[in-house]
Amino acid sequence: MFDSVRDDIRATLDEIRQAGLHKPERVIGTPQSATVAVTEGGRPGEVLNFCANNYLGLADHPEVIAAAHEALDRWGYGMASVRFICGTQEVHKELEARLSAFLGQEDTILYSSCFDANGGVFETILGAEDAVISDALNHASIIDGIRLSKARRFRYANRDMADLEQQLKEATEGGARRKLIVTDGVFSMDGYVAPLGEICDLAERYDAMVMVDDSHAVGFVGPGGRGTPELHGVMDRVDIITGTLGKALGGASGGYVAARAEIVALLRQRSRPYLFSNTLAPVIAAASLKVLDLLESAGDLRERLRANTELFRTRMTAEGFDVLPGDHAIAPVMIGDASEAGRMAELLLERGVYVIGFSYPVVPQGQARIRVQLSAAHSTADVNRAVDAFVETRAALRG
Repeated sequence: MFDSVRDDIRATLDEIRQAGLHKPERVIGTPQSATVAVTEGGRPGEVLNFCANNYLGLADHPEVIAAAHEALDRWGYGMASVRFICGTQEVHKELEARLSAFLGQEDTILYSSCFDANGGVFETILGAEDAVISDALNHASIIDGIRLSKARRFRYANRDMADLEQQLKEATEGGARRKLIVTDGVFSMDGYVAPLGEICDLAERYDAMVMVDDSHAVGFVGPGGRGTPELHGVMDRVDIITGTLGKALGGASGGYVAARAEIVALLRQRSRPYLFSNTLAPVIAAASLKVLDLLESAGDLRERLRANTELFRTRMTAEGFDVLPGDHAIAPVMIGDASEAGRMAELLLERGVYVIGFSYPVVPQGQARIRVQLSAAHSTADVNRAVDAFVETRAALRG
């Protein structure tokens, strides 16, 4: 049977390569860190890593690693079960309680990923008589999660409050029983921050709930690293927060929904990705608890990340690069053409800077970019070296 399909798939792959949209997977031979060793033939050994979500540099922190070793000895490797059968340990309940307290929510439920968390929310709490109003640039996991529900779907232009209000009016006039506004806290391809204060104001005016995917914020955005709700002073006004343990919070895997107690209780009974997926490995849960300990005194890491971000953005702008505005550690360098973005990433790697070119379908056609991600683990010299490499690479491409 596959023989009749093989040629079609190969043709599609060829089209992807010819359009400059092929996404190679580079292999690294070291732990995730500010520098990594790329093991592909002909590549430099140690290179500066500016494309990971390791915002606070905790992925290889010695205390996190030690906590993981201890947990492996105490709790074992894996649960071989789902939560409601025999897959819940004390460490899982402890992490859920700690996340709830940290995020200012009533309860938390763990998932194997934030993709699963977003995939499990909408169909559980919304029915055909309800409405979900989603930002146009929300993460793919939100889009897919919404598709799984029977709720009416409304979309508003990115961070456009006038359009959001119009969609809320239409949902209300259409007789929606429940209305849920959902947005990324930080939009991962642009580094833009959602205006949560204004969103919460509109939600209260139109009797809607608010859900935020804060994956690219929790740990380092806001005075205490509690994310965009803390940044905007609306921690008590957001009803659902989803997020990941795989970025600033240690960089492993796993996700969560932190929300009103009744929402979490219903998710435990009805959320399919939770009910039918193996429990988060206990070693990840325990290491994440250590990360939360570290976050209580991580002000210096957050300040270092802020300084690195400001230095990179300032220098790149001064050198004439088109960097999307903002102050987030995601700093997209706009290229436009997908092939050029890919070529620039290759030449930067040759100069010892590991970054990735992003193109369609990850970003819109004609908006290819190199998404640079700063980390607290980078030194000032690392950041300056990265900017110098961009300058040298641009000259080589124009050459």
